[in-house]
Amino acid sequence: MDYNKLAELLFPRITKTPEDYETIYPPRSLPEGAKVTRLGPSPTGFIHLGNLYGAFVDERLAHQSGGIFYLRIEDTDDKRYVEGAVETIITSLDFFGIDFDEGATVDGSVGEYGPYHQSERGEIYQCYVKELIKKGQAYPCFLSEEEIAKIREKQEQEKQNPGIYGEYAACRNLSLEEIQSRIDAGQSYVIRLRSDGNQDPEKARTISVEDGIRGTLSMPENYQDVVILKATGIPTYHFAHVVDDHLMRTTHVIRGEEWISSLPIHVELFEKLGFEMPVFCHTAQLMKLDNGNKRKLSKRKDPELSLDYYRQEGYLPEAVREYLLTILNSNYEEWRQANPDTPAVDFPFQAEKMSNSGALFDLDKLNDVSKDVLVKLPASRLCQFMKTWAAEFQPEILPLFEGHEDYIEKILDLGRSGKKPRKDLVYGKQIFEFIRYFFDDYFRIEDAYPENAAQDAKTILAKYLETYDHSDDQGQWFDKIRAIAEELGYAARPKDYKKNPDQYKGHVGDVSTVIRIAVMGRSQSPDVWEIQQILGEERTKARIQARIDA
Repeated sequence: MDYNKLAELLFPRITKTPEDYETIYPPRSLPEGAKVTRLGPSPTGFIHLGNLYGAFVDERLAHQSGGIFYLRIEDTDDKRYVEGAVETIITSLDFFGIDFDEGATVDGSVGEYGPYHQSERGEIYQCYVKELIKKGQAYPCFLSEEEIAKIREKQEQEKQNPGIYGEYAACRNLSLEEIQSRIDAGQSYVIRLRSDGNQDPEKARTISVEDGIRGTLSMPENYQDVVILKATGIPTYHFAHVVDDHLMRTTHVIRGEEWISSLPIHVELFEKLGFEMPVFCHTAQLMKLDNGNKRKLSKRKDPELSLDYYRQEGYLPEAVREYLLTILNSNYEEWRQANPDTPAVDFPFQAEKMSNSGALFDLDKLNDVSKDVLVKLPASRLCQFMKTWAAEFQPEILPLFEGHEDYIEKILDLGRSGKKPRKDLVYGKQIFEFIRYFFDDYFRIEDAYPENAAQDAKTILAKYLETYDHSDDQGQWFDKIRAIAEELGYAARPKDYKKNPDQYKGHVGDVSTVIRIAVMGRSQSPDVWEIQQILGEERTKARIQARIDA
């Protein structure tokens, strides 16, 4: 077989050589030890937590080392392409503070190692496929879908591994004349890798790869003649990522553990193309507890898998990033306790400290982390975030914020000072529900009066209104409530009621709860006196009177 003739027959329009591309995409000029990482999502219309999880690892490894982090859109599967998905990917990652140094952007691309859309790199891939053809390491395969289906059926019946290899690789040794004849007859074909592997487990070579997270991975070599170029001239993922990671000078590839089974194919492709292999870091799958059992996060079952969920609910991006660090590195929480006010970017992230047995995602834990993050956030910043979130996801409440920033900031700062600040705020939707009673149109009575004080509720409120003075300080204000309690037969202190329950109707806490419900509609809230100071005298009195008149 004259492989040079075959290469020209199959790729007559490809004139560039691998050497040309080595010149176009030279090794990067970076400091020693600098890492080059990439995120390579497919534009399927669904950007999920796993993308963010991987992107965060990519970003940390690159930027901590003085390297480069780039975005490559892997859009070779046109059947899965969704219009607008690329913009969704870019804007979603940008929302969560993932900063790329180069790659695809909403308006095109930035960087000297593009194009950064795989669909625009067709000639590059075909150049390297042509080179493999020249070396006799790849060949055209004319097997039809029907023929492949029959092969698969036979393999299933005989309990053999599925795929095209050995006796099933019917086109492996076609002559140049046979190939020419089939092409002239208009037969469709793909290009397959001519694997050197042995399908006999006893004779197969064992390959070893140093994984950046899992250590040494050992497994049998690849023996499958996998498709590397489809009939459309578009490469498969296996081939495209090998070429791209080499030419874009990627040093570390972070991807999910589901790709470990494909590693033998990728090792053989790197070897045959003569490329140095990057360090593969296979991350653990994101799991969740479901009725006490661990399972993978599911697109169908778990709305929290989608990044849109966090945007719609109104999670602060820093809170999500902070939480992800707790499941990405086992020592992060210990570091955070020792460095409570240090920016998360200063944490020395290490791939070696990532879990390799399933990273457990816990929404309750995220909420706890979010509380810790938000309690340190200035009210002005939180107010701005709420305005931005409301504008996109709850526009009907935006007028409550715009032009009323001073009022909102006082509300958001409630109980957040002192040695033990309240941690009531979690995410946008919850925050608005929590502060809703500050807005007359959203105020409603949610809780019943305490059973001990229900019969005296209107009397308590009437006496409270008679003595109300908006200029009272907190001590004066509570002394008046205590006086009302004692006058109506309630213990001035809860402990007095606890000691002698038969002597009192209830205690001062029951009386103050009646007032709290009248003003806030809830039996639990931050300090009532502070809330009234924010609501103002007129609104406070109006709410008390409304409950008296009810």
